[in-house]
Amino acid sequence: MGTTTTTVHWLSGKRFVGIDSTNHSVVVSSQDEGVGVKPSDLLLIALASCTAVDVVEILSKKRMPIDSMEITTTGEQDADPPWTFRKIHLKCQLSGAGLTEKAVEQAVQLAEEKYCSVAATLRATVEITTEFQIMREGE
Repeated sequence: MGTTTTTVHWLSGKRFVGIDSTNHSVVVSSQDEGVGVKPSDLLLIALASCTAVDVVEILSKKRMPIDSMEITTTGEQDADPPWTFRKIHLKCQLSGAGLTEKAVEQAVQLAEEKYCSVAATLRATVEITTEFQIMREGE
């Protein structure tokens, strides 16, 4: 089992800097500070990013490079504290000359069900759904 360590430094008010295990940083804040990413949104970004990394790698191994990719997440949370996420939907839009529906569908499915550590961790409490769209020239 591997161990990962991250650090969060308080700046002032409700603003923080999060530093990952490879020394990269992100500004995090409460919604009213208006400076950094909301922690709950960061969870959605983490899920989409983890998925994106895996999709790019899987399609690359299939020799199907992509020209662009965007993943939009929509999360449904409980109305009361602690506002637990119950459903998260990922919409993946990609473009690339050689992309096929089958290859993209398989890449997204493998990312979500086998390789994405964030999805694996969230799956116990969150229903994660996905969809994808291959964007063609002019769309």
